[in-house]
Amino acid sequence: MTHTTDDPRLEGGDWRDRLDDATVEAVGAMTEALETVEVARGHLFAFHQLTGSADFKLERAITLLGEAGHHDLAERLKRELLGRNVLPGRWTFQVIEDYEDTYYTPFRGLEREVRDLTHGVAHVYEADLKRRRRTVGEPGHEATPREV
Repeated sequence: MTHTTDDPRLEGGDWRDRLDDATVEAVGAMTEALETVEVARGHLFAFHQLTGSADFKLERAITLLGEAGHHDLAERLKRELLGRNVLPGRWTFQVIEDYEDTYYTPFRGLEREVRDLTHGVAHVYEADLKRRRRTVGEPGHEATPREV
């Protein structure tokens, strides 16, 4: 759905009346599950970034150990740890690629398919909550940005 200043989800109308509440709740649960997957994916990217940063910091430590005269230990760290796989045969970018191909992409596609039950409109469940919980006419409770 394209975001505009008008939000038909918050204005109600015939299209929402044609959706049963159980379906709206089920689609909302599926979307919530996808949002959790998105958070997990973000953590995976953080893991990727942090592991890469650690490897470069390790390289600096190896250099400093060598400069301090600990050549054997520096050489061992360089050989055994620098550039090491995080999983058998995989660096973190490969873990991300496998995650996306195996889990994330199918999950996201199936969430879109489930959302077809609400005519492709996202967050209908949340829009219902907003309609019920906001105080009409109260500042900070506007239904859409155009009401501000």
